[in-house]
Amino acid sequence: MTTRKVNVVILVLLAVAFLIIVQRNLLNLSDFLHKEHPDAGMILPFEAELSPDLKLQLERKGEEIPVLITAAEERLGAVVAAMSSIYQNSKANVVFTIVTLNDTVEHLKVWLSNTKLKNVNYKIVIFQPELLSGKISKDPQTLEATKPLTFARFYLPAYLPEAEKAIYLDDDVIVQGDIQDLYETHVKPGHAAAFSDDCDSASAKGIIRGAGNQNNYIGFLDFKKEAIKKLGMRATTCSFNPGVIIANLTEWRNQNITMQLEHWMELNTQEDLYSKTLAESITTPPLLIVFYKRHSTIDPMWHVRHLGTTGAGNRYSTQFVKAAKLLHWNGHYKPWGRTSSFSDVWDKWFIPDPTGKFHPVRKHTD
Repeated sequence: MTTRKVNVVILVLLAVAFLIIVQRNLLNLSDFLHKEHPDAGMILPFEAELSPDLKLQLERKGEEIPVLITAAEERLGAVVAAMSSIYQNSKANVVFTIVTLNDTVEHLKVWLSNTKLKNVNYKIVIFQPELLSGKISKDPQTLEATKPLTFARFYLPAYLPEAEKAIYLDDDVIVQGDIQDLYETHVKPGHAAAFSDDCDSASAKGIIRGAGNQNNYIGFLDFKKEAIKKLGMRATTCSFNPGVIIANLTEWRNQNITMQLEHWMELNTQEDLYSKTLAESITTPPLLIVFYKRHSTIDPMWHVRHLGTTGAGNRYSTQFVKAAKLLHWNGHYKPWGRTSSFSDVWDKWFIPDPTGKFHPVRKHTD
């Protein structure tokens, strides 16, 4: 009888010890999933972010390719189409970081978890708009263009603290090539990023209606201002488009790129340094200053742009668009709208919203 009691006590103690170990492991996991980045936002607990398809996870081995993209509620279909095109055109181990606002999180999770994207490896990060306090103009004429999420690209190291290299993409893109090839773009020593120059051979020198010449620095910056004059930059220098960025995050951190960008944002609110003809590209001017003659270039076929501008359908042939590795509908006309060029290409990768909230606008045919 005594021996039996001893055995029972031992079993109880072992059970208690096991439960303690399990509890500690769960607490450690919870801490990991709730990592906070004080400068940029909070990573939400992983739910659908961890693929339930273990077989698929095993197939996608190799170096992680971090891709950061923003998700605005009114453009959520764009993010889904972009992610769909990337995921289906590559077998690389792509890990998406989706930067969004609080009111979009649940809609995004439902969309991703109830479609073919449920197996995508991703995490959701909340952008804190207060980061921009004192850094953007309150002018009502530019307020509409001042969307908080457009500045997420300035804070790449905060959102990707473990990464040494990453890709940033605007949401109005479709990737037709293997994202692995874009990731392997050579970023020269000492450079923190690679961009597509607006004078490259693949994308025509488009002039956005009402925005002036946005192919060189004078289209973005006011060269009459003393702060701009002192920099000694040539006004005719070819500008670049920051809708696709290959970032060397180690150099980005070492050179304090984020701090430099914030400095010029703040100075602009005081001295109005941006060009008067500037349209929607309010994130471009500080990037042009900070990366003046200090950036690498991206293969032109990996950023074919201006598809959202007037005349894009005449500028590019169907064959050229098909051959492009990455298409960008920068400009006023988006591929989920009624009047965009090459919207049929975008439609190929769009996944309908299971909640029914988002619908591409299309012309009705009789």
